[in-house]
Amino acid sequence: MARQTEVLIVDDEAIVGERLRDYLEKKGMLVETCTVSQQAIDRIKEKTFDVIVTDIRMQGPSGIDLLVAVKDESPASEVIVITGYGTYETLRQAEAVGAYEFIHKPFKVEDLHKKIVKAAGRARRHAN
Repeated sequence: MARQTEVLIVDDEAIVGERLRDYLEKKGMLVETCTVSQQAIDRIKEKTFDVIVTDIRMQGPSGIDLLVAVKDESPASEVIVITGYGTYETLRQAEAVGAYEFIHKPFKVEDLHKKIVKAAGRARRHAN
């Protein structure tokens, strides 16, 4: 039996994390949420996730800072960056650091789910 995909959702809007968690858990994934980016950075030091979905703009460390921390602590994990404030510079920065995907808000949760599935497959290949 294949193991469940483990996802960490990081967004300062609690409702975003709750909605994504509910949907992804119904799809059979194990999901944790954080509304504070520093909590997420601390969490990835304790546990390896297949995929981290993070907003860019948050209080404290940014989504880019979180992405850097993920690549340092858990290089096989894939990061999907979501934002309502995407700029070309932010996109370039996220790609340079190693983001798997960059998604603009609003997005369809079904589309994000498909991207998470693909990213998790890639993460598992890199972990082996």
